[in-house]
Amino acid sequence: MNLEDITTVKSILSQPQNIAIIPHKNPDGDAIGSCLALCFFLKDQGHKATVVAPNDFPKFLKWMPGCNSILNYERENSQAKKVLEEATVVFTLDFNDLSRTGQLETPLKEKNADFIMIDHHQQPNGYAKVTYSDVNMSSTCEMVYNFIEFLGALDSITPEIATNLYTGIMTDTGSFKYRTTSSRTHRVVADLMDKGASNMEIHQKVFDTNSPSRLHLLGAALRNMVILPELKTAYITLSQDELDQYDFKKGDTEGFVNYGLTLEDINFAAIFIENKEEGIIKISFRSIGDFSVNQFAREHFHGGGHDNAAGGRSELSMEETIDKFNLILKTYQKELNP
Repeated sequence: MNLEDITTVKSILSQPQNIAIIPHKNPDGDAIGSCLALCFFLKDQGHKATVVAPNDFPKFLKWMPGCNSILNYERENSQAKKVLEEATVVFTLDFNDLSRTGQLETPLKEKNADFIMIDHHQQPNGYAKVTYSDVNMSSTCEMVYNFIEFLGALDSITPEIATNLYTGIMTDTGSFKYRTTSSRTHRVVADLMDKGASNMEIHQKVFDTNSPSRLHLLGAALRNMVILPELKTAYITLSQDELDQYDFKKGDTEGFVNYGLTLEDINFAAIFIENKEEGIIKISFRSIGDFSVNQFAREHFHGGGHDNAAGGRSELSMEETIDKFNLILKTYQKELNP
């Protein structure tokens, strides 16, 4: 954030506001962590703040401080609408285009309020009065820490805020292994630990609370893995029937795509998950090195994200989607074999 943006935010927050805080649809740890942390902070500063999520979030995040106060726009529609109607300020976190909010897109576009965006994805849309965008950041949670620092309020970080921010940074950096994890990221995390975030407890609650059905689903995913050594690529497919067989719950496939990258000499991984309710194949892409899955997703699968982590979708059948993917892959042989 530049000095002008900081001054604008300070002016907006200089008097009590009704604030709605919005994550993207299908919110992950970074989205939930950043929204909850900001919510705690703004309440402590004398504002009325509420997190309104477009839909539900994974079970492995439902221990996070303050998560029970999140309004689900799908399930608690009247309460969520009331919060949006009364909001004088809207923070949008971990996305940069209102289309990423599903059913919330229209009411947000129609909303007359001061919008403040905090996000680290590429190609931000210009809908906000204040845009804090930095694609080099590890996570939106690290940016919320910076945001609090810009306001001169790091001493206001409570154990609840620290726990939420640590969780989002940890999950969005793959436990601090992705390229955007900087020395600054580790210094931020160290300060969050000093302020009350218990790293061992957080890691255990996120990663060590699997159900037997989720592990069985992982087994099915790994059995379905296809390895293309000549293209340094591995991909996984999961059909709706397989999801149903293993009692799929939201968030159960989180991290599955990364298993492809644990293979020696594999630099590009993808997972294709059938969703019959929405009539699409949901896709996640991951890469190591300079191959941009953000560009790949944008050009071929109506998606985007980061250079090494992105998502997309296909409205074709699973078989047709995989055929398309394999056909496209062949045109990237040089990029995948630098």
